[in-house]
Amino acid sequence: MANNKKMKKTTRSNLLMFGFVIVFWAVIQVVSLTGHMTSKLNGLLIPVCAYIIMAISLNLVVGFLGELSLGHAAFMSAGAFAGIFFYTTVGATLPKAAALVISFILGGAAAGLFGILVGVPVLRLSGDYLAIVTLASGEILKNVLSALYIGKDSTGIHFSLKDQFSLGLKPDGKMLIKGAMGIPGIQKFSNFTVGVILILITLAFIVNLKNSRAGRAITAIRDDEIAARATGLNLTHYKLLAFVSAAVFAGIAGVLYALNYSTLVADKFDYNLSINVLVMVVLGGMGNIFGGMIAAILLTILPEMLRGFSQYRMFIYSIVLIVMMLFNQAPALVAWRQRLVSKVKGEDRKAEEKVETADASYFEEMKSKSNEKTGNEESVKEEK
Repeated sequence: MANNKKMKKTTRSNLLMFGFVIVFWAVIQVVSLTGHMTSKLNGLLIPVCAYIIMAISLNLVVGFLGELSLGHAAFMSAGAFAGIFFYTTVGATLPKAAALVISFILGGAAAGLFGILVGVPVLRLSGDYLAIVTLASGEILKNVLSALYIGKDSTGIHFSLKDQFSLGLKPDGKMLIKGAMGIPGIQKFSNFTVGVILILITLAFIVNLKNSRAGRAITAIRDDEIAARATGLNLTHYKLLAFVSAAVFAGIAGVLYALNYSTLVADKFDYNLSINVLVMVVLGGMGNIFGGMIAAILLTILPEMLRGFSQYRMFIYSIVLIVMMLFNQAPALVAWRQRLVSKVKGEDRKAEEKVETADASYFEEMKSKSNEKTGNEESVKEEK
């Protein structure tokens, strides 16, 4: 009975998350169709979708695995550069839909590969050490991409880590990646519906992984790593699974994010981006996917809405962060929320008890009628 109630609670929570995303999409569509969509809000839709995917995926590492990672921006940049490089070269000769799908797949694959390269040696670390190494790996990748030059001419593709003149391109050559100037000439594709579809795919994968045997192993490692090792769990395998899965979806988010701009530069994916995504996860509650989505929306829109208060924008933003964090983490406020929830649940339980009492009385009444009917039939038989 308890397991059924827990399953029902989990199902309701999952349906709430999926329903929230669909309602969010529907509201934006209505606002857009009625002409109330401002250019500022329209420009934030794709970044909001990308940050929601980033927050959901990072929650897999920070919330469910319990490891502190500051390299999520690196996975995002790896996926963005791989996907956009294909989209602007080979993808230009393909149908738009096919080019987009392949770009997202390549972006996720490139980020996942980089996640394996980083995760295999560093996941034996934990805590601050893991955070420092992942942060350093992100900065290394950012500097490599900023120094990367790739060009194409009639003789083939050339690349260099020095400058574009060292490529030796012929007059018919074309620069594909211009070092610190990144990838120019991107054909922008800002489609909110595609972003929502990617959010739903990310949610479906993370929720299923969380409720699977592997997900239970990952949370067991978070709760007690020594006990998990003692039971025979392969800690490296499950840590790498969570780390690489999060990296794949960060890469997909990177492709989506980059398609919103005409030029992609590596400086957009610095450590500040990793910290911002981590703040979204912590603010929404570690291990709370729905809270992470809400925090991603608020922390993406709020700075832009406060841009008119140029002198006090960051001050107001910081105050809001502190208040929200206190509301989520302060013991007194947490206890108040629990009392409120228990009160609501208590009322729900009273309603359930009334229903159960009514059902019990109904069944007792039916049983007594059945017994009375049986007794009458027996008495008739005896008279006969």
